[in-house]
Amino acid sequence: MRTHNKETQATMTPERSLEFLREGNQRFVGNLKAHRNYLEQVNDTREGQWPFATILSCIDSRTSAELVFDQGLGDIFSIRIAGNVLNDEILGSMEFACKVAGSKLLVVLGHTKCGAIKGACDNVQLGNLTTLINRIQPSVYYERTERANRTASNPAFVEKVARIQVYRSVEGIIERSMVLREMIEAGEIGLIGGMYDVSSGAVEFFEDTYMCREVRHFYLDTPANRTLKETLQPA
Repeated sequence: MRTHNKETQATMTPERSLEFLREGNQRFVGNLKAHRNYLEQVNDTREGQWPFATILSCIDSRTSAELVFDQGLGDIFSIRIAGNVLNDEILGSMEFACKVAGSKLLVVLGHTKCGAIKGACDNVQLGNLTTLINRIQPSVYYERTERANRTASNPAFVEKVARIQVYRSVEGIIERSMVLREMIEAGEIGLIGGMYDVSSGAVEFFEDTYMCREVRHFYLDTPANRTLKETLQPA
């Protein structure tokens, strides 16, 4: 399989980009990795890059986006940070990837059994990690269905917080980047959240987060049915 080039990137749409990722994850789960000549891809991309998607995921060693979606050199921009949190530098990288380099799809990819999420659930304080954990804390607060044992020792609580964190990051992109918001509204790029299962290798895309040609806000699945639009403050 050859890497994407300027011509193939130009013909991509947000919808087709998402389909490429779905197909790649199906190959990954089925252990049917596409055949690639990586040295050839190095040569093909030495004069430039034309990735079709940009993926924000965690630093977890099990969640490499290139592997999870069975993509090759030059196919995707991969942004990795613990807990898939947002900051200005990451937003700027996304703006470059989409506005300058032509990426057609943004994905926020959380994962199960996330150490950063567990740290937020237990309010871990450790040097510079404290600042990052604090950015996840609102997701812990918004989870209201688990009344007992709201700690990392409760797997159900951890997974619910991880999902909320994905929704918050998706929301944060459209709230904090006018560049990306305008591109979504114009149909130039799409945006979606998802969750990677470290036990099965499968990615679940959150269909209700998919945005292209429209921007909307989300209702968190809590008894209070509070909205991110009303309560979320930029992290």
